[in-house]
Amino acid sequence: METNPSPLRLHVQLGERSYPILIGSGVLSSASEHLRALQPSQVVLVTHPRLAEWYGEPLRHSLEQEGIPAYMLTVPPGERTKRWEVVGRLLRQMAQLALDRRCIVVALGGGVIGDLAGFVAACYLRGVRYVQIPTTLLAQVDSSVGGKTGVNLPEGKNLVGAFHQPVLVLIDTDTLKTLSRRHFRAGLAEVLKYGIIADETLWRLVNAEANSLRQCHSTHLAEIIYRCCEIKANIVSEDETEQGVRAILNFGHTVGHALEAVAGYGRLLHGEAVSIGMVSAALVGEATGVTPAGTAEEIARALRALGLPVALPRDVEFDGLLAVMARDKKARDGQVRFVLIERIGQARLPVAVNEKEVLHALMMHRERFHREAMSWKTVGQS
Repeated sequence: METNPSPLRLHVQLGERSYPILIGSGVLSSASEHLRALQPSQVVLVTHPRLAEWYGEPLRHSLEQEGIPAYMLTVPPGERTKRWEVVGRLLRQMAQLALDRRCIVVALGGGVIGDLAGFVAACYLRGVRYVQIPTTLLAQVDSSVGGKTGVNLPEGKNLVGAFHQPVLVLIDTDTLKTLSRRHFRAGLAEVLKYGIIADETLWRLVNAEANSLRQCHSTHLAEIIYRCCEIKANIVSEDETEQGVRAILNFGHTVGHALEAVAGYGRLLHGEAVSIGMVSAALVGEATGVTPAGTAEEIARALRALGLPVALPRDVEFDGLLAVMARDKKARDGQVRFVLIERIGQARLPVAVNEKEVLHALMMHRERFHREAMSWKTVGQS
């Protein structure tokens, strides 16, 4: 009988809040055993309907067979789900189920589900345990690790949230087989980000594997996911609440988050927005003398090879972007701050950049890549 190889294992070292990350094929098949070991009174799975059918119901059934009461709460997929109304509905449903402080919330899905379920877990009874089971590449390499939870406001992305660490992260690479090509490629933006900010070897590996990754597969996929999680685990262990080095994980996110807000949440996938935002950030770095000339084009080439957008959508208005960036979490005294790179593999903590320099970089971005620009309606559909 063929068995899955033992999963790769990492630890996020946070003292009493430390937790393991398991990565590999078939990890989800043993999820009920891992959950049972945590001795929950009840388990509530937060997911969306399609994932509930594919993965949620089998897991819920396994838990029930082991004598653990398990419930399924579903929400619509997509970024628009990360809003107050959905948080309130989930909290009321949990209260109606009479979940106690020993319960465990399981976030079964992508980054939206993870952020939402984690925030609900942070709020319910002033904080209950939760487990991340990410099913998208973006969530597996980034958002499921580190304890950032939150919801969006019309004024900006993730402006409300809490740091609430999971007690376990289970990453089953087999779930990526059901992921759409567009969502898989969006996750590759975060993968490349880790190479740009912290690991030139990872950058080279992703570039070497670009043709395979663009087609949503690679023999090095588990290795790539592991390395991204390892980088993030090390950074989070050093700086849990983003008072210092953790901020470099936001490379590309200043413009990226603004693009998502201006476009209307859900029209542009997070990874697509970050892809464009990394090119903008590199141009800001070049304009301020921090980043070597030509780096933005080098990053753009790598992103194109992965099937990701690099141009600002042609109908974006700079005034709108600048207004949202001024409300970004990294902004101070109304001044926009950017994570910049000194070279591929080395990032610099956020620095203040004046509006004139940002506007100049955005204009350069539009000028250099205007032939690739699409409208909001078509971006990400190629």
